[in-house]
Amino acid sequence: MKSKISSFFTFAILLFALTATITVQAQRNEFYQLKTYIFDTDEQMATTDAYLENAYLPALKRLGIEHVGVFKYRKIEGEETPKKTILLIPSPSLDVFSSLDYELSRDKEHLAAGVDYLKASYDNPPYARIESVLMEAFDDMPNMKPSPLTGPREDRVYELRSYESATEAIYRNKVHMFNEGGEVKLFDDLDFNAVFYADVISGPKMPNLIYMTTHENMEIRDANWKAFGNAPAWKEMSSMSKYQNNVSHADIWLLYPTEYSDY
Repeated sequence: MKSKISSFFTFAILLFALTATITVQAQRNEFYQLKTYIFDTDEQMATTDAYLENAYLPALKRLGIEHVGVFKYRKIEGEETPKKTILLIPSPSLDVFSSLDYELSRDKEHLAAGVDYLKASYDNPPYARIESVLMEAFDDMPNMKPSPLTGPREDRVYELRSYESATEAIYRNKVHMFNEGGEVKLFDDLDFNAVFYADVISGPKMPNLIYMTTHENMEIRDANWKAFGNAPAWKEMSSMSKYQNNVSHADIWLLYPTEYSDY
């Protein structure tokens, strides 16, 4: 009888240890919200910028949320610059995002500082729409690394890329290419100053991964990508039969950080 009790407790201890290990493993990767404000007018953009700078970001910091990036689209010659503001918000848990609106509604400083935005009328809204994407960080970069760039913000290139795949299985193959295949390591070796790499877990385009790299200016950005394309490691992995046709569509957004962005 004692032997059975001893075996039961041994099993229970092992089960607890395994559960704890799995929980830690499952929780070690950060989560991100990519929040895009879309505007019809410059006035809307100005109202929302004032709210983000003076009310929203300070409130996030009071909740312990640091390293919030705020970005605008870089002007590309011959193209119309989108009227959008993009936020990148990190969190150790998805629960933070589910309770965020409630917490903000209880923050008196936030409510006072953001009154023009928060109390805007139906016929004079501060934006056209808001889009939101939730992501989980890759295993090979489980935590955000805010960009170390120090040059003029208007010169910097924060490159946000979105890669879609034809099926879930093919998508996992592309994620494998980034992690086990060595693509993340190559970006690191070539000083791309990556901020994050992540799986999209909820968004309008899936299956989908998104990542951000940063460069001092366009000249350095172009040189970095040329070095990437010529790198023996990239030529080797991109020629592997197992990694063929694992991206069905790619979007590239060239951004710069606002003056009130954390990096």
